[in-house]
Amino acid sequence: MSTFNRVAIVGGTHGNEFSGIYLLKKWQASPALIRRASFETETLFANPNGFRDNKRYLDCDLNRQFLPADLANMELSNYEQSRAKVINAQLGPKGSARTDLVIDLHNTTSNMGPTIILLKADAFNTQLAAYVSSRMENAVILFEDHCSVEEHYFLCSIADQGIIVEIGPQSQSVVRQDVLDWMDEMTAHILDFVELFNKNEVPELPATVSAYRYEETLKLPESEDGERLGMVHKNVQDADFTVLRNGDPIFTLFDGTEVCWEGDYDAYPHFINEAAYYDNNLAMSLGKKVEIGVIR
Repeated sequence: MSTFNRVAIVGGTHGNEFSGIYLLKKWQASPALIRRASFETETLFANPNGFRDNKRYLDCDLNRQFLPADLANMELSNYEQSRAKVINAQLGPKGSARTDLVIDLHNTTSNMGPTIILLKADAFNTQLAAYVSSRMENAVILFEDHCSVEEHYFLCSIADQGIIVEIGPQSQSVVRQDVLDWMDEMTAHILDFVELFNKNEVPELPATVSAYRYEETLKLPESEDGERLGMVHKNVQDADFTVLRNGDPIFTLFDGTEVCWEGDYDAYPHFINEAAYYDNNLAMSLGKKVEIGVIR
């Protein structure tokens, strides 16, 4: 297996998600905390103007600008589209990146706890999932491998291996110690694993790891002209990664009517009522609970 020579830790992709930003400041002041012997670690503050203005983004979501066609399109030139091209030049370019692994740090307003989002289910990622799960009891493993890395528009997809560390609940533009500590711990476990992987010293791991796999995204109830008609049901609110079965209430309309989940699988909602997704009227993502084989 190939080894990792360069790892980039990115914070502040969204300017009002503060944990990663303040951890970057901590690590830049004490670089030994993220230094490992077998690879170089660099940090990147992705959206400084968003942080300056205390906004998720100024013009468009930076974490949605990394499709190859968009990176190549010079007509896409607003602030975040331009930042994406600069970041791609610094860490990439996508498809032939000088960076082997990008760890992108995010907060969510949803009650997802310390979640690691993986874009592949290959040997590195399945072993990483098992390793983090064994070191961090409350870690949640979420696979978003429904498309290739090239087809993902996330910042971390610049590199051949990309990871999103997604920790919540944390309101926008605040810092919570428990959330920041989880992010700090999870990032350290990832770096430790990369070091072990490089040295071919990964410890004995279980044959499988419990995880969730992204399936679909649901919108809030809306009228034909796009007017919002309801909200996430109180039984679902804050119950990220809790099973939702066919017939369970999922939304409540503003007139009091309950809307039930009509699905042919047991769903595990996450990103429930994420504040940042209200501009698109998104209610939650749904996943399936799976046992992922650990590839050696």
